[in-house]
Amino acid sequence: MIKEIVQYPTPLSLKYSTDVRNFDEDLFSLIDDLKDTMSENNLDGLAAFQIGNYHNVIVVKNQDGEVLEMMNPRLIGHKGKVTTRESTAYYPGRTSEITRFEEISVVYQGRDGKDCHMKAIGSFAILLQRKIDYTFGATFIHKMSPEQRDMFENGLEFGADIGPSDYCPTVFQRDKIIKLINIIMIIMILNVFGSFFFSAKAILDTMWEYQLYGSYAVVFFNIVYFFYAQYEGKKYVACSSCQIGNIFGTTVISLIKLTLLMSASYFLINPL
Repeated sequence: MIKEIVQYPTPLSLKYSTDVRNFDEDLFSLIDDLKDTMSENNLDGLAAFQIGNYHNVIVVKNQDGEVLEMMNPRLIGHKGKVTTRESTAYYPGRTSEITRFEEISVVYQGRDGKDCHMKAIGSFAILLQRKIDYTFGATFIHKMSPEQRDMFENGLEFGADIGPSDYCPTVFQRDKIIKLINIIMIIMILNVFGSFFFSAKAILDTMWEYQLYGSYAVVFFNIVYFFYAQYEGKKYVACSSCQIGNIFGTTVISLIKLTLLMSASYFLINPL
């Protein structure tokens, strides 16, 4: 019997599949339902989880097109890594680059309950890994890096696949440069306040030198920030109207703050 495939946004149950213990007519009926549903939807594999059944059962087509019935599959060995663009029936019309094992070893039980062992490589290995993921209540989104997941979830929100050029992150690497600039300026401000407690020319000379070195560092890191931010922003076309427009303003504001701070330092610290 053809069953409805669970699709996003209907949540998958985040729990492990229940291992098959009874190899009976109920199990055979489930296997037939999986095969009928897989054939109807022109799929290469299907897990019981995908039709709302929580038994540890998957059916997959091997390299020869033969349908394998696999109960309680377990990945027991792997070798190599490969990155490919994958799709899954849970997220219809969505794809993402996923890194998986290139070659795997799997143990499982057949329809008759007998223990079986097999090795798989290439696209068939990737298919098996995807289906075994479902037996843990997971999809390929759980294999993504945080940045990939953000991009993918943005694609779900806006209704299309998006790549790095279409994605605008909320946190950039250049923000670390701004944090460093702010730390240097905070130290310079503390140096200004510290000058109120000293009157010796030698000490004030040293404090003034610290201010000069600090100002050189702030100017240097602002230059680094400006050019690196331009480079980083070009990777995200979607940011051209929001984030990239702030780069120039951020740099100017930072330099204005530095100018005011050095003006105050000149009158308060510089002993000349």
